[in-house]
Amino acid sequence: MRTPPTQGATVWLTGLPSSGKTTLAQALASRLTREGRRVEVLDGDEIRTFLSAGLGFTREDRDTNVQRIGLVAEVLARNGILVLVPVIAPYADSREAVRKRHEASATPYLEVHVATPLQVCAVRDVKGLYAQARAGRLSGLTGIDDPYEPPQTPDAKVETQLQSVEESVTAVHALMTQRGLL
Repeated sequence: MRTPPTQGATVWLTGLPSSGKTTLAQALASRLTREGRRVEVLDGDEIRTFLSAGLGFTREDRDTNVQRIGLVAEVLARNGILVLVPVIAPYADSREAVRKRHEASATPYLEVHVATPLQVCAVRDVKGLYAQARAGRLSGLTGIDDPYEPPQTPDAKVETQLQSVEESVTAVHALMTQRGLL
């Protein structure tokens, strides 16, 4: 049996709440694990509970959260782990800073825009956030009353409303293969 290479990389999945980032990351992680790869998923909700506990949702706090996740992802990827990061990361400059951190250490980084339309995300409403915002019980929701700056030149764009989870996984896996990461 051939041993897979130990090339690490970060695959950052950015998109609106309920766009399918975590579902895609978990399904891709399962596939990569079955292929014998070392994989970590740095889920935004889990990170906020532990690494970024105490941070709010101001622009400064969101930037701090993204930079913390970016640091952890870069360190893991630099050490041979494939890191999947399903995190909203609403601000382009914050995502760009994470990309530059990876470039500075010559660590591969891919940005995947999970480009599900707001209307589809609001119907999915996995965590009930859109319903809370409509009812006036939640403010600062990305894409509603807080901005989301979509990537202008992502490495890939996945439209989860037009394809199955498996098709989305296959598209990101193909990109990783094309870039020599698998």
